[in-house]
Amino acid sequence: MRDLRLLPKTHLHTHLESTVRGATIRELGGEPPVQDRPFTGFREFADQRAAVRALLREPGHFRRVAEEFCEDEAAQGVRYAEVTFTAAAHGERLGDLAMPLEAVLEGLAAGAERYGIRTRVILDHSRRRPAERLWRSLELATRYPEVVAIGLAGDESYPAAPFAEVLAAAREAGVRLVHHAGETAGPASVREALATGHAQRIGHGIRVLEDPELVAELRRERVPLEVCPSSNVLLGLVPSPAEHPLPRLVEAGLMVTLNTDGETSLAAEYQRARDLFGFDDAELARLARASVEAGFAPEEVKERIGAEIDRWLNG
Repeated sequence: MRDLRLLPKTHLHTHLESTVRGATIRELGGEPPVQDRPFTGFREFADQRAAVRALLREPGHFRRVAEEFCEDEAAQGVRYAEVTFTAAAHGERLGDLAMPLEAVLEGLAAGAERYGIRTRVILDHSRRRPAERLWRSLELATRYPEVVAIGLAGDESYPAAPFAEVLAAAREAGVRLVHHAGETAGPASVREALATGHAQRIGHGIRVLEDPELVAELRRERVPLEVCPSSNVLLGLVPSPAEHPLPRLVEAGLMVTLNTDGETSLAAEYQRARDLFGFDDAELARLARASVEAGFAPEEVKERIGAEIDRWLNG
């Protein structure tokens, strides 16, 4: 069996604020979360992430966590990553809309040069927050070419309908849309993400299996799912790693990509797919290729990573 750290990977669903190293959290005055302990619910998860976000106050903090993200991803064999960042919320909190994103982009650029990884940014927006903030995210997305998409995140019991106008404006402006759906809420949230949200990918989407007609539509349209198995277990949405629906999503012919949500390393997720579900190297390479295809990287980057995957599998 081939070394999964060496498998060239694309990472599509990870939140920058969830990847901050424990040592960095301590240096910034916080207490790192307990690893691998299930959350009591989505609220605890969100509160913990908010506590980490509050530690980031200066440009140097944002640059540091972005560059460290690049180092950690590259060590897992990630060649290209689309990292999600709540830029507008930080900008409002700190009184400077652009500073947090600009600092993160500086850190990502430094990390790319040092560690040989390509990165782009997705700006997310909590469904619990007002649409005015999402308009600010759209403004940032149109100002900085390194931003490849915006999208709704957070508690899916809050509908997408209040954001319909700004999401339509984003689509008109050519900004890609990627929404969390089908994780804490059922298939209806995925349908809304597609119809109201004009989603080009679905963050999570594990509950689509509850709706065979939706499965058929997603399969026909090849809408990618950003599946994050370990995160789903930690949030109590799946009882155990062995009970995760990842194999059933693949067997249904859906376009499945493997991701972390920031809760683990990507190489570890691939290793669990091998150990728990018996995915062989060819199946793992297919997952890696699906992530390449689903990503928003330039075509030449996709072609290069695809060729590297072929060499890993056939070498």
